[in-house]
Amino acid sequence: MHVLVTGAAGFIGFHTARRLLERGDRVVAVDSINDYYDPRLKEARLRELSRHAVAHGSLELVRGNLADRAVVEACFAPGTPDRVIHLAAQAGVRYSLLNPHAYVESNIIAFTNILEACRHNAVGHLTYASTSSVYGANKAMPFSESQGVDHPLQFYAATKRANELMAHSYSHLFRLPTTGLRFFTVYGPWGRPDMALFLFTERILRGEPIQVFNQGQHTRDFTYVSDIVEGVIRASDSPAAPDSSWNGLQPDPSTSDAPFRVFNIGNNAPVQLREYIAAIEEALGRTATVELLPLQPGDVPDTFADVSRLETATGYRPATPVRDGVAQFIAWYRQYYGVPL
Repeated sequence: MHVLVTGAAGFIGFHTARRLLERGDRVVAVDSINDYYDPRLKEARLRELSRHAVAHGSLELVRGNLADRAVVEACFAPGTPDRVIHLAAQAGVRYSLLNPHAYVESNIIAFTNILEACRHNAVGHLTYASTSSVYGANKAMPFSESQGVDHPLQFYAATKRANELMAHSYSHLFRLPTTGLRFFTVYGPWGRPDMALFLFTERILRGEPIQVFNQGQHTRDFTYVSDIVEGVIRASDSPAAPDSSWNGLQPDPSTSDAPFRVFNIGNNAPVQLREYIAAIEEALGRTATVELLPLQPGDVPDTFADVSRLETATGYRPATPVRDGVAQFIAWYRQYYGVPL
């Protein structure tokens, strides 16, 4: 297949593009290589993709900001892709409290440009990243796609919920098949330096205390990146179709009479943050010094994904226990940064 992957120098985008190359697909990879975190890590991911392309598939790289319509047009210049997997976004919950304009540019304007390009090029299926953060103030566990998600707790979540609504309008008006994937706390090798696993590992190795919010009472549906990628590609390979049973008098928010759907994609096995830290300590062979702090503004205390709909539609089933996934991240971290055992 010819697949356009946006955010290909990012954490999930890199792993997705690499998996597509390994199965022999032609991949057009786009990224702005911004400085939200160390661009050297992003460049290293792209070099890894280029190495894979020598033996597998075909890779074309487009560098640029998708908020620029000319960049989006360049992504489609090599020809209309069979599928678009849109993973480029401004991520981060706390950063949205500091720089909301970055989220408007990356998550609203850029997404509009992608929708327009998919519409005018008659793309067969657009799969895009949403987030478990859209569940916001919801308390019912596990989180189900049939629940309403109209009470986001931070601006980041609001922009991703806007993506879902924007996608539905294009699915309805232009019959563009769209699938939104609500990711639940992704972790693993080549991960983002602003996320807990990376931060905790760095500080434990330096002998510094780790900051643990909500007194360590968080639970998260930590999902290993290879499991996420499996779900992303399975969803992309199965284009959304109208739901013949959809009823406007009792509307299910996750489906439609348009070719639109939203899925949770998580591990379906929440873990308390203290247990996650214990897995890091075990893999490092070191004990953390913990600084317990109160809940941060915008944080969701607990997440837990009901993934039954994605499993029914695609056969997706997460397979990596947290301790195994953390150990694989630590092994990568040591090798990448040259940290001895």
